[in-house]
Amino acid sequence: MDTLKRITDVGIVAVVRAENTEEAIRISKACVEGGIPAIEVTYTVPGATEAIKALKETIPADQLIVGAGTVLDAATARIAILAGSEYIVSPGFDLETAKLCNKYAIPYMPGCMTITEMLTAMEAGCDIVKLFPGSAFGPSFVKGVKGPLPQANIMPTGGVSLDNIDQWIKNGVVACGAGGQLATGTSENITKTAKAFVARVKEVRAEMAAK
Repeated sequence: MDTLKRITDVGIVAVVRAENTEEAIRISKACVEGGIPAIEVTYTVPGATEAIKALKETIPADQLIVGAGTVLDAATARIAILAGSEYIVSPGFDLETAKLCNKYAIPYMPGCMTITEMLTAMEAGCDIVKLFPGSAFGPSFVKGVKGPLPQANIMPTGGVSLDNIDQWIKNGVVACGAGGQLATGTSENITKTAKAFVARVKEVRAEMAAK
């Protein structure tokens, strides 16, 4: 629960895709420098396990919440957890992965596209479901889901940008996964973009609280 609270408090998960371990570590550290502690190292990165280990070893625990993304099965989830992953993210729902994560008290955020898939994931103990790909639906879809499922904690990934993150938040998401716009460019640019994302989330949440 502490991991989930830290993620939802900042409201942004940096989805890190890279061509090698070194690049993944560079992007991750730049995001952390910009105020985003929640890093999702995807298993499309060659050497993702080593990247997770390196981040755990070099960044203080109070500044980092590292997770593994694009986890397709329980075997990969176990490898990531042993490497230090604090949460597991998948593009789709996998029951065996859910069971494994429940066993080790590790949050599992599976990708879901329909209410049926979300219900299945929630019944399996998933506290946050990842709306994926978010670009296929848009922020208004979240509001539609929250009508019959107000208890659903939704985190969209794919299609989240500085231009629309306010709409995602206003429609009821607990956090957003951001990749393309956030995790590209020089380290300085990534840090600058990360700071802009964090500031925008705080701004929108403050506006909502004031109403």
